Parts: sequence; C-alpha cells; structure tokens
Amino acid sequence: MDDRQRRVVVTGQGVICPLGNDVQTVWSRLLAGESGIGPITKFDASRLQSQIAGEVRGFNAEDFMDKKAARRMDPFAQYAVAAARLAVRDSGLEVAAEPELIGAVVASGVGGLGTFEEQSRVLFAEGPRRLSPFLAPMMLPNMAAAQVAIELGFRGPLSATCTACSAGANAIGDAFEIVRRGAAMAMLAGGTDAGINEIGVGAFDVMRALSTRNDTPQQASRPFDAGRDGFVIAEGAAILVLEDLEHAVARGARIDAEVVGYGMSSEAFHLTRPDETGECQARAIRAALKEAQMSPDQIDYLNAHGTATPSGDISETRAIKVAFGPRAGELAVSSTKSMTGHLLGAAGAIETLICVRAITESAVPPTINLTDPDPECDLDYVPNVARTMPVRAAMTNSFGFGGHDVSLVLRRYEE
Repeated sequence: MDDRQRRVVVTGQGVICPLGNDVQTVWSRLLAGESGIGPITKFDASRLQSQIAGEVRGFNAEDFMDKKAARRMDPFAQYAVAAARLAVRDSGLEVAAEPELIGAVVASGVGGLGTFEEQSRVLFAEGPRRLSPFLAPMMLPNMAAAQVAIELGFRGPLSATCTACSAGANAIGDAFEIVRRGAAMAMLAGGTDAGINEIGVGAFDVMRALSTRNDTPQQASRPFDAGRDGFVIAEGAAILVLEDLEHAVARGARIDAEVVGYGMSSEAFHLTRPDETGECQARAIRAALKEAQMSPDQIDYLNAHGTATPSGDISETRAIKVAFGPRAGELAVSSTKSMTGHLLGAAGAIETLICVRAITESAVPPTINLTDPDPECDLDYVPNVARTMPVRAAMTNSFGFGGHDVSLVLRRYEE
C-alpha cells in the first residue's frame, strides 16, 4: 500500500474535564446544555478580577496510577495519563502485544504551571537548595506525553506540541500524519492542561482576556453573544486513539470516525490578537478541506474555536464565511466552550472528541448563553438547545496566540 493512502480511524476516546471524567457523562451534559463553570476553589482568587473557572471535579489520580507515580506528576500530566488509560480501555487496544508500533503526541499549552508557581515560592522563601528535584520533570510541557508512554508502556513515536490554544488539534493532526505514513499502527493523541492557579489565571486576567461575570459563572462563557466579555479558563485532558484502518479492522475494533483532513496556517499578525479579516484562519480551513478532498457542502457540523472574546468570535465568523462561501449560512456551528470553558492546550483535543461524538450520535451540542446575538456574528450557532441531525462529516477549528491556526476534518467511517 502507498503509505500516503493509509486511512486513519478513531477507535478510542478518553476525557477528564469540568463536565465529568468519562465520555458518556460529558456528552450527556453537553447535549443537555449544562455548564461546568463555577467559582474558583483551587486557590484564593480574591485578588483577581476573574474569579471563575472550569475546574475538574471528583478526580482521584490514584484511580489511574499508583500513589508514588502520582506524587511525581503535575496535575496536567495526571489528567493526561487518566484520559489515555480511558481511551485505551475504550479502544480495546493491546499495548503490550506490540509496544513499538504504538506512540503518542500529547499537547500542553502551559505545562506544569502549578508546580512552577509552588516551587517559585519555595525558591524565594528558602533558596534554590530547597527546590524539589522533581521540579524540571514535573514542569516541562512534554512530560505529559512522556508519562503517558511510561505508564502505558508503549515505545513507538513520541512527541508533544506546544502551540498555545491550537496545541491539542496540532497533536491530533501530527499523530494522524504519523499513522498515515506508516510510522506507527496506532497513536494516542490529544492535549492536557491544568492552568487554574494564581499565576495561570492571573496572566490572562491582567490581559483582560477573561470573563468577569463572577456572580453568574454558568452564564459567563457567551460565544458569539453581544454581551460576551472574555473566555473562561478551564482544565482537563482529552485523548483519542488514532489507528491504521487495516490494523483496526484486523483486531475487530469499533470504529467511531475517520480523520481525513489537517490544515494549518500562520497569521503573522499579532502576539495575542487575531487578524479580524478572517483570511488567515480561512487558509487553515481550506487546507483541511483540500487534504480531505471534500467541498464545503459536505461538512455538516463545525465545532468553533469560539472563545467568547470580542475580536476572536468576529474573526472566526468571517473566516467561516470566507472559507465556506454560500454554505456558511447553512452550516451548523457551535462553541462547546460555552459549557466546558477554555481548556487551553487541551481545547482542540476535547473539541475533536466532540466532533467524533456528533458523528456517531447524530447530534450537535448547542452554544449556550447565546441570548443576544452579535450582529457581526450571524451564522447558525445552534443556540441554547442541542440539535438532532445527521452528521456525516465535521470540522473543528483551533486558533492559538501567536497566530497558530489549525483545522481538522473527520467523517463517518465507510468501508
């Protein structure tokens, strides 16, 4: 077989996020239009303007790894290992049977930021000799991928992407290409972040990028709404098992969807602000469609980046119009960040997982809190109520600080 023609399918899913710690719970809550946003409890946020976040709740690291291993991981790595174990369990993949043929690409936007903050306090109070010898391996962004490999025991290709809010989508796209060219038979792909700490929230807070609707946290994330005032930071991880189709069929795996397109572009515009023409983001969308050999008319659902920032939602709306042309007004578009919050480097991963579920379940989650649409955001954002509809193909957009634009295309698996 020509390596470039290998087909890549999704055979497993795992998630840890503000809406729950298993795929079915998260999906049910998404369709119900429930929010996972609440007051910050992980630290005293009284000094910040934004005091709300999407926190992971009910998570016990020792359900997924032993106590000693957990102590040597920052939460961002713990979440990744947990989501990876859930994904492998869901897929039925036997890692021990062929460890050299299985690898991972696991993204993170900020790495072990909580460990960095904690150890910085130790440094300033007690000096460098009191720093933990585990500071470096707990802090580095690649350590989620490394810990996943160590804990699950595979020895194939291993990498990590760190492209801000596009990182999770980049990880899935990179893993897709690794499997497609035959360098691995299966890859664990996704993203993770745990940035709900004073330095993490404070960094975005001082930029005035975060919502300050502290009194009504579940209504705070308002993508495409005229009253939006910024994103809501969140944490968690999502991992997919991507597998060579022939390998999946040979072992009798359940096939959830097929990954068919991966597009990237650079805006070369600004460190944090998007190019509001939408032209740069549209290039990534078009590139993904081109690789998928699909036309805009063939996409049924688009999971938007949709962060609820004033300029970001406008630029994405324009990008969809530029890339999809007349089809844009007929396309079902929703931002699930209205419910999950923004998982930073894990956002693109959980939103790809949501696209897989939309395809398998023939349903589209809503954009909640969309009560007063911005006149400049005038597409069909599936407002407030989920929609039952056939989803033959879906796209997800991820746009990161620095001008990293990524789009992925998935479709229903057909023999």
